[in-house]
Amino acid sequence: MCGIAGIVDFSGNTSPAELRRIAVAMADSLSHRGPDASGVWVAPDGLCALSHRRLSVIDLSEDGCQPMVAAGGRQAISFNGEIYNYRELKTVLEVGGSQFRSRSDTEVLLAGLLREGTGFLPSTDGMFALALYDADSRTLLLARDAFGEKPLYHWRQGNLFAFSSELQALALIPGFNPVIERAAILDYLQFQYVPAPRTIYRDCRKLEPGAWLRVTADGPAEPVRWFSFQTSAAVEDRRPLDDLADEAEDILLRGLRRRLISDVPLGAFLSGGIDSSTVAALVARRLDLPLRTFSIGFAGTSDSEHNEAAEIARYLGTEHNERVLEADQTHLVELLGQRLDEPNADSSCLPTWLLSGFAREQVTVALSGDGGDEMFGGYNRYFDCVEAVAANRERIQAGTWHAGRDYYSSRLLIFDDRDLRLLAGTDPDPVSSTALLLRRAIDQDPRPLVNVLRELDAAHYMPGAVLAKVDRMSMQHALEVRTPFLSLELARFAGGLGGDRIARGRTGKLVLRALAGRYLPADWLTRPKKGFGMPVNGWGEAAMRPVVARLLEDPQCRLADWLGGDQLRRWWAEHGSSHASFYQLWALALLETWLRAHPATPAAFLNREVGHAAA
Repeated sequence: MCGIAGIVDFSGNTSPAELRRIAVAMADSLSHRGPDASGVWVAPDGLCALSHRRLSVIDLSEDGCQPMVAAGGRQAISFNGEIYNYRELKTVLEVGGSQFRSRSDTEVLLAGLLREGTGFLPSTDGMFALALYDADSRTLLLARDAFGEKPLYHWRQGNLFAFSSELQALALIPGFNPVIERAAILDYLQFQYVPAPRTIYRDCRKLEPGAWLRVTADGPAEPVRWFSFQTSAAVEDRRPLDDLADEAEDILLRGLRRRLISDVPLGAFLSGGIDSSTVAALVARRLDLPLRTFSIGFAGTSDSEHNEAAEIARYLGTEHNERVLEADQTHLVELLGQRLDEPNADSSCLPTWLLSGFAREQVTVALSGDGGDEMFGGYNRYFDCVEAVAANRERIQAGTWHAGRDYYSSRLLIFDDRDLRLLAGTDPDPVSSTALLLRRAIDQDPRPLVNVLRELDAAHYMPGAVLAKVDRMSMQHALEVRTPFLSLELARFAGGLGGDRIARGRTGKLVLRALAGRYLPADWLTRPKKGFGMPVNGWGEAAMRPVVARLLEDPQCRLADWLGGDQLRRWWAEHGSSHASFYQLWALALLETWLRAHPATPAAFLNREVGHAAA
């Protein structure tokens, strides 16, 4: 687990020394991702510099350092992540004549890409962002893992092209223009993140999950998808539930064995939910391995899951570690706004940050249950939407009600259409084209609704909010987080499940529940889903309102540059101070803090004066 960065000038106008300097500066801004070592490589053609910050997890020797250069010195890779099945891949490559000098997965990845090109990617079981430069063909290859566990940003200006693990590294490049358009602000306020491939900055892009991108002197080509999670069109699945649970268990055990490979201490997050508890149960009961588990809790609130986590830990016999905090942690929202490279309004960023710091005191790697809801269908909003469709069939036929608008509403969006219009003071509707396209995708898809929603969430919500949260918050503490639910093998299995094997009424994750029931108490499986997030019951909105009031009423309020100061004050007086939800308040506080802590220039036609005049 690491941080990567690099820059190419295909024109040759930037000296190799300057490319090196820029690449090193970018990597140094990522030191939290890789505190153990650093490295830089300048290509022999003088056009490219790759840099790296290392968190040593596999092969702690210098043989595993990066950028890693191929024999002959003409190609090099800078790689962030883990290839869990590198041992199997190494054996296959050795049969084909490849020779290795290290125990590193990086060397296996480099050899596979040089031999098979991008065709090697589907054979990997891993999470990664990588950059491979070939001085012979003067080509830079970028690639990202199937689900978007590891981030990869890129930027282009003329003949210059740069990439990095986090946005703030790109902001260090001479000539970088931190322009933020109003549309990006509105997207964030709706989705709680800026949907890929766009970013908060107008001139930067995210490489989408499961994609690769080739860059030459002609510029970047169109990204190519090498994987996408696809779900079944089957309404009914005649396979017995126990048989499906057997298959899921076999796949998860294979994935866990690979994800337990580590040369540093390893533990597991335990929230009390079905996903992380199943992971812990398989390690403790099927693999019969000792396991350190970690959870945090919040005192005096019914939202906290730490008691459930402790109960499961006792049942499984894990070495459990728990930290209980005061419930009101809203003062830390400003810290998160400063630490995040791109704003992310998932309020569980805060408990994830706290849990990661707690776990890092003892381990360097932690297992998690991320991805279980998307793979097996666990979000309550799926069942809410299915019920709403059943109740509105006549209106659907009349064209007056749409499932897409029901799902992409306050069920999932932070500011839905009405609330965003009230906040932004914009008419016509300021809903982004992304929301319109997603709604249309639901309405036009004849497959079982729960499968359509799983597929969309895996493509958008999971990488945009969930996995970005886990990556940034864990890497702030140099903690590597691995999940067995995000493997290509499991995704193909879960994607192939018929609708009736996902949910029955409001009970989801039928296959995973059948599996978990073999190792966990039966009564535990029927507990209501809580989710791992901020404890908002009883105090959340009351605690957040003064935080947001102070930020928005400040004469130096940055959000006013995009939405207009008068408009913001009017919204707060008429709606925000009394009707805004905790999640809306959290999103506004985090965004305002982020704008104050990072380079941020409004687009020219939306500067402060124009914004105030429009308001």
